[in-house]
Amino acid sequence: MRIMRVTCAKLWTSIQSRLLHGSQISGESVQGVKLAAPPWIGCESCVEGEKKVCRCECETGTVELKLQAVEEEKNAGANSSFAHAVINMVGMLIGLGQLSTPYALENGGWSSAFLLVGLGLVCAYTSHLLGKCLDKSPKSRSYTDIGQEAFGSKGRVIAATFIYLEIFMALISYTISLHDNLSLVFSGTRISARWAHMSSSQLLTVIAVLIALPSLWLRDLSSISFLSSGGILMSIIIFTSVALTAIFGVVRSDHEIPALQIRNIPMISGLYVFSYAGHIVFPDLYKSMKDPSKFTKVSIVSFALVTALYTALAFMGARMFGPAVSSQITLSLPRNFVITKVAQWATVLTPMTKYALEFAPFAMQLDRSLARSMSSSSRLAVRGTTGSVLVVVILALALSVPYFEYVLSLTGSLVSICICVVLPCGFYTKICWPSLSKPLLVLNVTLIGFGCVLGVFGTISSSKSIIKSLQGHRSA
Repeated sequence: MRIMRVTCAKLWTSIQSRLLHGSQISGESVQGVKLAAPPWIGCESCVEGEKKVCRCECETGTVELKLQAVEEEKNAGANSSFAHAVINMVGMLIGLGQLSTPYALENGGWSSAFLLVGLGLVCAYTSHLLGKCLDKSPKSRSYTDIGQEAFGSKGRVIAATFIYLEIFMALISYTISLHDNLSLVFSGTRISARWAHMSSSQLLTVIAVLIALPSLWLRDLSSISFLSSGGILMSIIIFTSVALTAIFGVVRSDHEIPALQIRNIPMISGLYVFSYAGHIVFPDLYKSMKDPSKFTKVSIVSFALVTALYTALAFMGARMFGPAVSSQITLSLPRNFVITKVAQWATVLTPMTKYALEFAPFAMQLDRSLARSMSSSSRLAVRGTTGSVLVVVILALALSVPYFEYVLSLTGSLVSICICVVLPCGFYTKICWPSLSKPLLVLNVTLIGFGCVLGVFGTISSSKSIIKSLQGHRSA
């Protein structure tokens, strides 16, 4: 019976690995699948002799099948080389946050670049801590598993809550970005509907979201996993656009960047933190490596590359556009420049591909909670309808609060700082408490305090900015 239960657990992991093969670059979607998957603790608890009900629901098993499942899991799940892991981690990190780095640098002053680099160092360190947590607890396979290992079921719930909240708020930011860039891509286009009191740009956003809506009804995640690679392509296009604009002198880089604007630091800190948000998928990356002992080196190299890209992009954008720089660098690029059109289309298409990928965690969790007697068509209808309603809510919020920089800052300060800094330090301190040295304890406690302070002040600042903008819009 013990062999049968172990076999079932390994078979599930093997099937799960095959389903997700090739989609490691998708940060939130991969994490979502792991989060929504049946918890590993069920069968492991049975094997360890604890009096818990086995949930594997398998009826037969053999030693040969067990060995085959273990071998398949090893081959399918742990096949990433050092270079492959670096590429995947860079792809996980680079995304929506890079659009706002020039705006953040201009509003925070050139000395705020030290905060950008410093947060990169801190996030690389906390990535290292997640790897150490997985070393200490080999059974853990995801961010939520680490939370459970550290603080039990409460830790899992807290981790899952922050993960889902970040995904939800990130989708709102993506939709705002979609709205802003659509208004430029289709500048001059006028559409109206008698039944809707909306501007042309708002109606275009509604149409774009409706076009993306059918992707939420896809049942096979592997059919949409290829969309996850769009993030790296978009990032390359945006960086190239800004660089070529500066190189060919389309816009002169002669604006002076203020030294420091201390009053704006709380708000821009959220933008900087969001740029490094990717920790929820690092455990999956760790488990996919052939040699997990190199995970720390992967983190160092990846964060160094991403920090260098962000810093270069921030200075180029701020020097070229000065105080007029937009919260999204693509909105400041010259409109008659060909590559600007490419960059804006990339920024438009990326959010449209994100809805299905980001909804994956909710969809799979919902599917597990439905009655087993339901037919597959009924399950699909419930999942698709729920996803459609959720996207409509996100669309309504994005159109109601169309302030990209403030929403993104709020996401970074309220959620990302916890996922990237506070929780990893807390998890590591709890898991490794017996062997934790005093200097490391002081460092981790200091970082937890730093993250909390940054998060509180950033949340207050961005919330005030949103409220002030909404009041100004209503009075106008």
